[in-house]
Amino acid sequence: MPDKPIKSIENIFKEDGRYPLEAVEFIREGLSYTVDKYLSGEGQLPDSFSSSHPRHVTGPQLCQGLRDLAQKRWGFLARQVLNRWNITSTNDFGQIVFLLVDNGWMQKQPHDSVEDFDNVFDFQEAFDRSYEINLDQ
Repeated sequence: MPDKPIKSIENIFKEDGRYPLEAVEFIREGLSYTVDKYLSGEGQLPDSFSSSHPRHVTGPQLCQGLRDLAQKRWGFLARQVLNRWNITSTNDFGQIVFLLVDNGWMQKQPHDSVEDFDNVFDFQEAFDRSYEINLDQ
């Protein structure tokens, strides 16, 4: 992993061609959202959470945080927005994260891998069938 980013995020994703910059920004916002969720006590702290890595969450935890953020932001349209950005599974979340990791824009722990994002949840089930309207907001 490079010590510092060599390429701009725009160039990385333009060259890769799979995901638009909006998808990348959503992943970055989702990481902050997920970390804040765990730090605020809403979620259970991960086993790997420590003072030496205070902003680290696992791939599955990030996927759940991204799901929550997408539902909060877009409600019933969450899956359609993500599909428009070529994100159709949790594997796509991992692909974006590891493009950022491999180019020095994010960090990972030695035990982290792109496979941590494989099949964390089914998009249709997560966004269509299990969506709940929260009237308390």
